Amino acid sequence: MRLISSITPLIAAGRCLALIALLSITLQSALASEAKLGNSYGAIPSEKPDWFKDSFLEFEEDVAEAAASGKRVMLYFHQEACPYCAQLVKENFADPELKTFIIQNFDGISLNMWGDREVVSVAGRDFTEKTFAAALKVQYTPTLVFLDESGKVVLRLNGYYPPQDFRAALNYVVQKLEHQLSFSQYRLDQLATAEGRLIAEDFYLDRRDLGKVIAESDRPLAVYFESADCEQCQIMHQRILQDKATRKLVLQATNVQLDVGSSRQLTTPSGEKTSVRQWAQNLGITYTPSLVFFDRRGKEVMRISAFIKTFHFQSVYAYVLEKAYLDEPEFQRYISARADHIRESGFDTDIWGYESFHE
Repeated sequence: MRLISSITPLIAAGRCLALIALLSITLQSALASEAKLGNSYGAIPSEKPDWFKDSFLEFEEDVAEAAASGKRVMLYFHQEACPYCAQLVKENFADPELKTFIIQNFDGISLNMWGDREVVSVAGRDFTEKTFAAALKVQYTPTLVFLDESGKVVLRLNGYYPPQDFRAALNYVVQKLEHQLSFSQYRLDQLATAEGRLIAEDFYLDRRDLGKVIAESDRPLAVYFESADCEQCQIMHQRILQDKATRKLVLQATNVQLDVGSSRQLTTPSGEKTSVRQWAQNLGITYTPSLVFFDRRGKEVMRISAFIKTFHFQSVYAYVLEKAYLDEPEFQRYISARADHIRESGFDTDIWGYESFHE
């Protein structure tokens, strides 16, 4: 009994020490995990211009008021800390010439794509800003939607357009050219006049029967629509596609490069025989570089159709490669989750830079 009574305190003390050690290890692991969490860079806040209309989001009324003043309505979908939105405000809306032109010809109305303000009945349905953005399948911010005098959409820009491209869009809407030709035809007429050669990449597949390309591969197809003498194409090749993490994703897809102004014949993923120029117009290509992604059935599943930097470029590829669009139709939610995952793995993310911190 004496032996047992003398050993019991030692056992209890040992258990206590073991518990303390276990708690210490757990604490150290948690601290280490917390310490490894990557940083987030690139978020840039912005405010809508003070000359935008203070709308109650009664679009029928807004359209009527704009029409009475000889203007059209421009809906601006944004989100907090969006660097592309900040770029639009800084480089486009603040440009003296563009600002004057927009004020003279448009009533600008801003909507937060995650906002809860009520949107007064549209076509008999009630929305909040958030559900309205979802109904319109807003995947990028900024997204700009231009309405005519009857409230019909005459043009939509999915993403940020640099000033020169943005000016072309404004001119198209102000001149009411939608009655004569599509915006794609209008833009392709401009882009096709450029002279020079496209920038080559060793991963581009030189094939023109895209139906066979899809049938012969288990990879998604990415079609690059580019033009000669294209500044943003040069940036994509020199900055984005040189990034190792980006290239690693790109190489997991089948990639084809096309000149939007080319009359060269091809077979589309759906089996249609046409020219590159006509196919680009049918797809509504209005910006270079644009990327259109197709699944193994030849169905379009995603596209890039505006100015974009490395993190978002990668995220589009990852979204397609993982077939995440099947479970998460809202691309912005996918981007947020992907950024969190990268940071939780100990790497920084920069949504407004050209270099990756992860592999």
